[in-house]
Amino acid sequence: MHAQAESENQSRSIAAVERAMDVLLLFGRSTRPDLGVTEIATELDLTKAAVHRILTALRNRDLIAVDPVTRRYSLGHAAIALGRAYLARTDLRAMAGPELRRLSAQSGETATLSVRRGDTRLYVEQVVPDHDLRMEVSLGIPYPLHAGSSSKAILAFLREEEIEGFLSRHQLTALTGRTITDAVRLRAELAAIRRRGYASSLGERLEGAASIAAPVFDHDGLVIAAVSVAGPSSRFKPRMQEQAPLVVESASRLSAQLGHSG
Repeated sequence: MHAQAESENQSRSIAAVERAMDVLLLFGRSTRPDLGVTEIATELDLTKAAVHRILTALRNRDLIAVDPVTRRYSLGHAAIALGRAYLARTDLRAMAGPELRRLSAQSGETATLSVRRGDTRLYVEQVVPDHDLRMEVSLGIPYPLHAGSSSKAILAFLREEEIEGFLSRHQLTALTGRTITDAVRLRAELAAIRRRGYASSLGERLEGAASIAAPVFDHDGLVIAAVSVAGPSSRFKPRMQEQAPLVVESASRLSAQLGHSG
């Protein structure tokens, strides 16, 4: 009997750890900056009491933090440190370096890598050609997900509920006169991007710029980044279609390195 009780206790302990990991992983995959107890309980089919216990344990290890005013929870600094440690080993920027150099050399234009951050995306790397007239992007500045080829390449491949969530949370602000600001037109554009596997832009984020971008997927099949080639519209516009397969192939190779098998 003693051995059976010990085995049952061990099983309960393992189940409790698994539930705590489920809660932590939910924060990792959520596009929302914070979560409430009810949301977590509903999403994971747990009782609120169980969620409270798990959150308390995770807070004690600084894996989760709570806002004292809103009583909503977000990832704590210990979880962020874990993420940084992982990224240090699988640095997407370093991984993308050879692809960006190849794309820039093949196209004679600027090759970039953008990563998603919630409802925005930001450039994290670029390779710029040696032209007098060339495009350079600003690294680290968040841009909305509806404007420009890299943004649309990410937005188009999000889950349907994430796309609708983005549209419900944000006005489609015009960055230039060519930015798509109508939700119906944007949905149609996103469907076309999914069919052909890449996005294009003629001055939607920046006047006078032309670009092609393709999505990068992680091992779970989630879109996390975009690779693009961009140049002055006067020079790059006539060559955009011939460059599209190169950009798609480059993004696919990066996805494969991240464990994506699609």
